[in-house]
Amino acid sequence: MSRVGNKAVQVPQGVNVSVDGPRVVVKGPKGEMAWTLPETISASVEKNEISFKRSADTRLSRSLHGLSRNLVNNMVVGVVQGYSKELVVEGVGFKVELQGGKLVLALGYSSPVQYQPPQGIKLAVAGNVITISGVDKALVGDAAAHIKTFYPPEPYKGKGIRYKGEHVRRKVGKTVQ
Repeated sequence: MSRVGNKAVQVPQGVNVSVDGPRVVVKGPKGEMAWTLPETISASVEKNEISFKRSADTRLSRSLHGLSRNLVNNMVVGVVQGYSKELVVEGVGFKVELQGGKLVLALGYSSPVQYQPPQGIKLAVAGNVITISGVDKALVGDAAAHIKTFYPPEPYKGKGIRYKGEHVRRKVGKTVQ
């Protein structure tokens, strides 16, 4: 029995949810998202909540039941509040700036690294903090992870790009005896 899949998703005011067969479309003040449900899962909208049912009791359909519910819940939260992640760039001479929608990072390489965000992602830069925001939780996380790969935090000097609040274990350098 899926405890997550059996919970209904609450739909706040100002959000329009439509279910057309396996396709779920959520429209809200921040945007619109759509997702196609797996074959064994069906959704229905009653009053202000979306409920999910599975047609089979196989292991796969049980796992997809809870997954489907959480993905639609993330869509509802995304079109109402949105999602954001913050990255901190640390290092001597490391600079970050926005140039015409592109993120340009000077990370000590021979040339600056440029990142064009995917459609639906907004970037903001304040000093050495990059804020990534959007309505799709997975897309925001993917963009943040992609930017972090340009210079992952290293444990000796602490230079690199890290999530805000992320703790990187520091190591002691070599000593001369």
